[in-house]
Amino acid sequence: MDRNRFDELDLRISQTMWRLGVPTMRLGLGVVFVWFGALKIVGSSPATELVAKTVYWFDPHWFVPFLGWWEAAIGFCLATPVLTRVGIALLALQMPGTFLPLLLLPQVCYGASFLHLTLEGQYIVKNLIIIGSALVLGGLVRKPLTEAHDSLGTSR
Repeated sequence: MDRNRFDELDLRISQTMWRLGVPTMRLGLGVVFVWFGALKIVGSSPATELVAKTVYWFDPHWFVPFLGWWEAAIGFCLATPVLTRVGIALLALQMPGTFLPLLLLPQVCYGASFLHLTLEGQYIVKNLIIIGSALVLGGLVRKPLTEAHDSLGTSR
């Protein structure tokens, strides 16, 4: 395969991945936040105990469902393009709290050392991916996908 044909194929693949990837990321964020929020609302979240131990100054009977509604709102907003800014604002207010257990409950988040994350620690650290995804969505609020793709230098 000559260089030009390879470049054309590579460009088409890249453009398709971008065109499909952003909506998939948007929908994925929406589903995760709505799902995790719904579990907190109905009292079935595996994170309830972690939340209660972390923000012990709030009564978990009202705070965990409140957090669930907040997360569901984040998910709905991030899944809805015109509400992206609202979703990012809600996320920006919520996300710092998700890292609190790493500081307040190290015995729950780490094993033998800070490099050995427990399942709870992994659950928290994965939020870095959520933050990155929200940054991508935030970067798109002023441009259509094709224009954003071109501005990344991925088009030739």
